[in-house]
Amino acid sequence: MKRSRFSEEQIIGILKEHQAGLSAAELCRKHGISDATFYKWRSKYGGLEVSEAKRLKQLEDENARLKKLLAESVMDVSTLREMLGKNF
Repeated sequence: MKRSRFSEEQIIGILKEHQAGLSAAELCRKHGISDATFYKWRSKYGGLEVSEAKRLKQLEDENARLKKLLAESVMDVSTLREMLGKNF
């Protein structure tokens, strides 16, 4: 996955500029982002503070780690069942 060149703090700052009255087109031109990126950020980070955004990132990372662990354990169980020759 491509890493964003903007941090959560910077993204929230850009969104706060929009709330202060700048148009989306002006912000996109000023910061060198596309309209789609701006609206995606607005849907994800709109209304969040910096601390909330950091917590969201931590939860997303933890969720990805847990999903990976679950997939590995399901794969292990499947392999063991196959080796035993039993179909449950």
